Amino acid sequence: MTFLETPIEFLKGVGPQRAQVLQRELEVFTYGDLLMQFPFRYVDKSQLGKINTIDVESSYVVLRGLISNVHLSGTGRATRLSALFSDGTGTVELIWFQGVKWVQESIKPNVEYIVMGKPSMFNGHINIAHPELEPVRSDETASRHPYIPVYSTTEKLKAKGLTSKGLSKLTEALLAQSMGKIPEVLPLSVIQKYKLPSREAALKAIHFPANNTEIQLATQRMKFEELFFLQLDYQYAKYQRQQHAQGHIFSVVGEKFNRFYKEKLPFDLTGAQKRVIKEIRADMKSGHQMNRLLQGDVGSGKTLVALLCMLIALDNNCQACLMAPTEILATQHFNTIARFLDGLDIKVELLTGSLKTSEKRKIKERILSGETDILIGTHALIEDTVQFKQLGFVVIDEQHRFGVEQRAKLWAKNVVPPHVLVMTATPIPRTLAMTLYGDLDCSVIDELPPGRKPIKTIHATDAQRLKLFSFMRRQIAEGRQVYVVYPLIDESEKSDLKYLMDGYESIARDFPLPEYQIAIVHGKMPSEDKDYEMKRFKDGIANIMVSTTVIEVGVDVPNATVMVIENAERFGLSQLHQLRGRVGRGGGQSYCVLMTKDKLTTSGKERIQTMVDSTDGFRIAEADLKLRGPGDIQGLQQSGILQLKLADIVNDEPIVRAARETVQHILDADPDLAQYENACLALYIKKKRTANDWGKIS
Repeated sequence: MTFLETPIEFLKGVGPQRAQVLQRELEVFTYGDLLMQFPFRYVDKSQLGKINTIDVESSYVVLRGLISNVHLSGTGRATRLSALFSDGTGTVELIWFQGVKWVQESIKPNVEYIVMGKPSMFNGHINIAHPELEPVRSDETASRHPYIPVYSTTEKLKAKGLTSKGLSKLTEALLAQSMGKIPEVLPLSVIQKYKLPSREAALKAIHFPANNTEIQLATQRMKFEELFFLQLDYQYAKYQRQQHAQGHIFSVVGEKFNRFYKEKLPFDLTGAQKRVIKEIRADMKSGHQMNRLLQGDVGSGKTLVALLCMLIALDNNCQACLMAPTEILATQHFNTIARFLDGLDIKVELLTGSLKTSEKRKIKERILSGETDILIGTHALIEDTVQFKQLGFVVIDEQHRFGVEQRAKLWAKNVVPPHVLVMTATPIPRTLAMTLYGDLDCSVIDELPPGRKPIKTIHATDAQRLKLFSFMRRQIAEGRQVYVVYPLIDESEKSDLKYLMDGYESIARDFPLPEYQIAIVHGKMPSEDKDYEMKRFKDGIANIMVSTTVIEVGVDVPNATVMVIENAERFGLSQLHQLRGRVGRGGGQSYCVLMTKDKLTTSGKERIQTMVDSTDGFRIAEADLKLRGPGDIQGLQQSGILQLKLADIVNDEPIVRAARETVQHILDADPDLAQYENACLALYIKKKRTANDWGKIS
């Protein structure tokens, strides 16, 4: 066990109880984990405020003065500690409700303190609740630590005395013990190339910097390290797979592919589709297992590309499968592919969790015997009882909905791992793609099929609802259909969002029977009811579908030309774009109406305007990334990006690019990390693979 792997409870000042709360609240288990809890800001002691100039709207103030009149009142949970703090220009009250005994014992008389916290007004007097206190030290000490680090903490941590100051004291004590015990994790050549400080120097400087330059250099070093190892995880897996993972060699493009292409192709392929198929085809005959990401905007024809590639697998005596995250989407894929292949001697089956046990058993028997050529389904495909005769090609739609462990089970369905095509209808900005999908080769369909008219997007408010209803009636009179999407199913006391049941009743009043038929679909409905309502809309019986975002993916009704999204300001851009993509699938002009309240925030206005101005999914995804950050983009919970402590893939694109290029350069020269200089990287990979053996998984 190395110094940094020492359990945190052995650090002086921690012990078993504090260790437990550190583990639960901050996931700090070891010395190394504590050092990776970085300050989220610093207080410059030289930038002190005065009490007589405090603005209670300020988010933070830093004051210097004396504490007096320390007073403990109340009992039990109602215990409260208060004190007066003066700096010669005025007085404020300091208040604590948590850890009061510890705070009371730590306050020393006749000692100057620096006080930091959020000011507020109560009964006409300024107070600061739960301020951070820092004794003013000697000039030597103060000059050594001119910046006070401010750490994230919680009420449970504070109750154990682990305020920002408490965490700072522990970190300072740990760094004092760590001289020469923090090993370097980057190769020397990388450190020299980018003029990075050593890891030990960077960790000391990021917690207790001497000046702003030290903060910048240490932050750059730790950001690069984070992104470097994220890329190393992905790229090493990719290099190992390319070198060592044997794949099916699909050398034949035979009768099934050619007959479908000549007789059944519903429309001419776009240039982008042809390019992507060539890229996938090259992988499939390379002898190495393919792991490729297929990006395509809504309606760009990803499913058709996937089907053509599955037919190549069939022509080479292998089976193919497609896994989708929901029954609605799986059923949609099944219906689409079965319709495409109608009249050809190809057996397509659908396997979902809602099938009867007897039906599942028969389908599984046909899969194992090889009678089934293409299997489409939900996570039911990864059950151990689903065994293929010869699985050669796997399509995973909307990959972010599946966990790594779930996807890994598909890999194990064949001795020779199948080729894998991961599809996403969420356009991914380039920076995000090369960070999130670093181990996948990437293909992009950036062209819509000919004849598609751009969707007109309109912003409307509640005051324009009567005009909206008139517009909906005109569209329905012309034989078209309308979606109306709500963010909630039932009324919420805590929210003013339009909710689905109220919306349904309102629309039913304005669009009465028998002239208008309304379908309703939401995620809490039984599958059979959902399918029935969906079928009514698809068959043209229902003119209007009132729905939650369950129809975000998987519903294809070319006759639907209007998408109304209620409370559009509450949705992310990517989700709005996905919903908009449910219309515009036929030859007629389609419309997306974004309904919002009259007054919007600045960011709300910006989001809505972005949707009105553009139908380009990649541009919208870039805007979404900048507006909301990676942590809010749908599906990244699986990605590891949320684990980044410092790096920001939007604002740190140059570092992302440098880290990626550096890793590629190292692995090009030393793919097995066998050279002495890369021993630290080999050790990292060994520990990582021991912890979870996901090396071959995309």
